[in-house]
Amino acid sequence: MQNWNWLKTQQEGQFFERKSCIDRSGKKPKRKKAQEVAYAVAETLVAMANADGGTLALGIEDDGTPTGVNYPPDRLKVILEAPKRLVQPPLKVRHYWVELEEVKVLVFEVDWSPDEHQLSDGRYLLRIGDKNMPFPASDIAAIKEGKRRRVTESRLVPEASLSDLDHTLLEELRKKTGLTFPDKELLQHYRLVETRNGRLVLTLAALLLFAKDPIRWHPACYVDFVKWEGTARRFGPDLNVVKRSRIEAPLPKLIEQTFATIQPHIRERQQLVDLFFEERFEYPTFAWQEAIINAVAHRDYALEGTPIEVWLFDDRMEVRSPGELVEPVTIERLLRRERVHASRNPRIVRVLTDWGYMRELGEGVPRMFEVMEREGLQPPEFKMEAGAIFTVVLRNTPVYPPETLRWLKQFEEYGLSPNQKRLLAYAHAHGGRFTSRAYQKLVGIDLYTASRDIKDLIRKGIVRLQRKGGRVYELVHPMEREAPIVPEDFRQMISILREKGFIQNKDVRARLGVSRLQAFRLLKSWVDLGLLKMEGKGRGARYLLRGNVSL
Repeated sequence: MQNWNWLKTQQEGQFFERKSCIDRSGKKPKRKKAQEVAYAVAETLVAMANADGGTLALGIEDDGTPTGVNYPPDRLKVILEAPKRLVQPPLKVRHYWVELEEVKVLVFEVDWSPDEHQLSDGRYLLRIGDKNMPFPASDIAAIKEGKRRRVTESRLVPEASLSDLDHTLLEELRKKTGLTFPDKELLQHYRLVETRNGRLVLTLAALLLFAKDPIRWHPACYVDFVKWEGTARRFGPDLNVVKRSRIEAPLPKLIEQTFATIQPHIRERQQLVDLFFEERFEYPTFAWQEAIINAVAHRDYALEGTPIEVWLFDDRMEVRSPGELVEPVTIERLLRRERVHASRNPRIVRVLTDWGYMRELGEGVPRMFEVMEREGLQPPEFKMEAGAIFTVVLRNTPVYPPETLRWLKQFEEYGLSPNQKRLLAYAHAHGGRFTSRAYQKLVGIDLYTASRDIKDLIRKGIVRLQRKGGRVYELVHPMEREAPIVPEDFRQMISILREKGFIQNKDVRARLGVSRLQAFRLLKSWVDLGLLKMEGKGRGARYLLRGNVSL
């Protein structure tokens, strides 16, 4: 029995999941059936093994309260055997007990696996963010094949030893995670060492993350930052380099020092907000820092002759990372903002996640789009260049003129898509009117998608069909917009909204007596109706009233 407080503070995500053994769907809480818990355990561990591995703590509630695992031996055996009995091929899983607040919690740990694992019901799952998502077996196989061909981080370095590591970095990781392991056990926890003939051997990942001198073990473990004058590179007598810095450090500190080096060169720009000028950075902080974190975490460390490069021009920033994209990630999927994640370096990613640099894996790129669009800037660009260099381009060019941005601000509370915002800007510039055909041509979508988007705008009271003029739509004046229609099930949540200012999935389940999935669908419908807006992700999401809704 062990007592690790770090389990209480772990957040749900790519590498950690907490599950309860208590069924609260009825009037009185009761213990879930062992077989139900076994399937839930198998689902999460399969999804993690098909991705980058992870930890499942059984016997902890959504809010982090430990309630324990209390089953007779025969029922407990059903749960413990789930990773083998309900999975093909069977999973190799480590399990142990942890005592939290005088109750026993059962912890499972699984590493990423070179095999594609399938549940007994035929499903293939992949861990994406904090969810176990159905995923095509062919795509999972592509991920595995990519890792089998390119797992450089797990290469053993026999000539290295623990004395080559900066132990202050290991101590910093302990503080960030709440882990109390000594150095050797900490490295084993993250699969950064292996035992060979009774001797501890470090992996390349351990040295990249914690070595005193990482350049000794990888000659391109650095970031080359170059600031250019103008919008193009010039050479020879016309060389236009304004500033150049080579940043060398173990990976967690490499990220930190790269941020500190680049930040002073990000210019501020004035933006008119509510009749006052505010200072905004020319590139949103999240966007450029996320691009750098991804470059450090996902670059191909088998390419030892090329560092990560960050080029800053007058009109754009380019973050250049050595290596091809990892299957099934493609540029097309990134541009479609799909929540797709595959890691070339799962052990490095796990440490950087626990360090606090990476959160909901698979969410970073969609959020880059969001923050760029929120600032009225062009969306991120992605390209593969000769020599296997993946490049992220951020431009400081506004999409809309300032007066259009000010006009669009009135729709912030409606949760509109970028395409819908483009449509409204188009209508604003064309006498307040538009047609479905014009919208299709404007953003390159089909009739079905255009119809769905326009119906959503009508439902939210932003546009309407003209009484005269055929299938022509017009903008609704702000004074004419009506409050959304409030369904009866939503009315039952009003007292909680008044008391707390927000509601969560568990509030809906408790008040309406529905399942988690039914509560999720209700909340989504209330968001679609324009009644609520979502704040946060996953099971910690909160739903707040929109500005145009009164109780």
